Amino acid sequence: MCGIVGAVAERNIAEILIEGLKRLEYRGYDSAGLAVINDGEISRLRRVGKVSELESAMIEHPTDGHIGIAHTRWATHGEPNEANAHPHFSNDSIAVVHNGIIENYEELRNELKSQGYVFESETDTEVMAHLIELERKSTNSLLEAVLKATKKLHGAYGTVVMEVANPDSLIVARSGSPLVIGKGIGEMFIASDQLALLPVTRQFMFLEEGEVAEVTRRGVNILAPNGEVVNREFEETTVQHDAGDKGKFRHFMMKEIYEQPDSITSTLEGRLNNDSVIIESFGNKAPELLKKVEHVLIIACGTSYHSAMVAKYWIESMVKIPCQVEIASEYRYRDTVVLPNSLFISISQSGETADTLAALRIGKEKGFLTSLTICNVPGSSLVRESDMAFMTRAGAEIGVASTKAFTTQLTGLLMLSTAMAQSKESMSKAEIAEVIAELRQLPADINECLSMDSLIEQIAEDFSEKEHCLFLGRGEQYPIAMEGALKLKEISYIHAEAYAAGELKHGPLALIDQDMPVVVVAPNNDLIEKLKSNMEEVRARGGQLYVFADHASEINENTGLRIIHCSAKGKYITPIIFTVPLQLLSYHVAVIKGTDVDQPRNLAKSVTVE
Repeated sequence: MCGIVGAVAERNIAEILIEGLKRLEYRGYDSAGLAVINDGEISRLRRVGKVSELESAMIEHPTDGHIGIAHTRWATHGEPNEANAHPHFSNDSIAVVHNGIIENYEELRNELKSQGYVFESETDTEVMAHLIELERKSTNSLLEAVLKATKKLHGAYGTVVMEVANPDSLIVARSGSPLVIGKGIGEMFIASDQLALLPVTRQFMFLEEGEVAEVTRRGVNILAPNGEVVNREFEETTVQHDAGDKGKFRHFMMKEIYEQPDSITSTLEGRLNNDSVIIESFGNKAPELLKKVEHVLIIACGTSYHSAMVAKYWIESMVKIPCQVEIASEYRYRDTVVLPNSLFISISQSGETADTLAALRIGKEKGFLTSLTICNVPGSSLVRESDMAFMTRAGAEIGVASTKAFTTQLTGLLMLSTAMAQSKESMSKAEIAEVIAELRQLPADINECLSMDSLIEQIAEDFSEKEHCLFLGRGEQYPIAMEGALKLKEISYIHAEAYAAGELKHGPLALIDQDMPVVVVAPNNDLIEKLKSNMEEVRARGGQLYVFADHASEINENTGLRIIHCSAKGKYITPIIFTVPLQLLSYHVAVIKGTDVDQPRNLAKSVTVE
């Protein structure tokens, strides 16, 4: 993986391909390339590094064409170098770009070598190019060759194929990895994310699982996995690419941290009554279905998994029903038991996370009462394939390390917990009204947290030379500690781990010394006295504590203990509020260390492979 752009038009499309790749840079990548057909010849440019390197190469080697494909690569098979960059060719007649992983590529590679094919890269994608070229020798069309080739592939792919002998069409195929087709006036476009195409069209159609299509300037011919023709209309998107520049901020991540009050306001807008949640916000059938739910399973990965863990505390305490949280990549590969009347919840910023999407498909076969996704991208695979969808409305998030997507997920999950409590009458009307009042206050509270920025920037200096860090929390703040540790390791490359504070004595205390900073999330709740005891265990062993606490916690600065006061007025929203200072801490540590904040090494924004 990571980003795909394709186009077929009457005009020169090289600049369109480059612009599309630029709009996909936020997804993370290590190399970029494009190929176009012109006057019966195919030309290709590939470069390691940023899209700007490819753009400079195109100035040195002018590349024109009316049909072409382009790609930004996040390495899976083979190191990041020009030979492994996409597009990949077969005998200078077939060109392929591909997101995903072909699991049986070694077997196919050996078979193709025996047929005389020579490989120039270490990638699984080059196997696809040669396999399609081989099938083309015995078929009447490129479409037929792709259909035959994909039947031999095991794994995930979103792919676009181009043929020198057929310079009027592109063939696209999808199994697991998303593709969208955009319609212009006498021209068509293809991308792995519609954001790449917003400058040239707002008319889109999504390719569904297992489909293959031929795309020409005049239209699209889609075939279902069984070979039947699929009739599907283009629809106009409402998505806005509102994150195209950093504005006054140095990095997209900081911009997105500061956008959180507005993003949360958007999440709440039109979904609250005076003293309750509008249950239909989760789907037209939500009022009927949520009453029946007796058990909840939440599936997610990474940051979304941490939001799911917080939701477990909310659901069990507010709704009084059991809630199970699973990492998607684990859930999909083990035998599970579905309890009666279970709600399946998936959480994903992109709606295309491969493991989460696969888990949803497995869940739909297991007999869950219904499925709901908490997602930020309308029209994504999770949204289309779930029975119900709640859009977080965070806006486009460019920074690889999630910030506003996480807090809007938490906001949506607190609203869901409240809606379920309303449906089951597990909380009094006064208690529900208290949650609603806190939700309404949340954007202002986040704004107040942002005023701590300069103080946290000073504290970040203490972490700049450290190699390890511990984060501690209790109750619903334990997942927030986990998220804080994830952010620090993602963008500063400091090894960071989180523990439930009560677990210190069961092993982690062995790590404590003066070189190990310990970050503690300490709102004033029922566990604060227990947490104070855990902090004393750290101080007694020479550890340096950095405690994020509200004034009511009554924790005082002392030797080895630094207090950063956070304003947390609510009971339910404190996990969301305490997230923000940890985001700021990670950001400033990363800036001091000089890392690539928005595109940290080895990571991608939308993980569409296992």
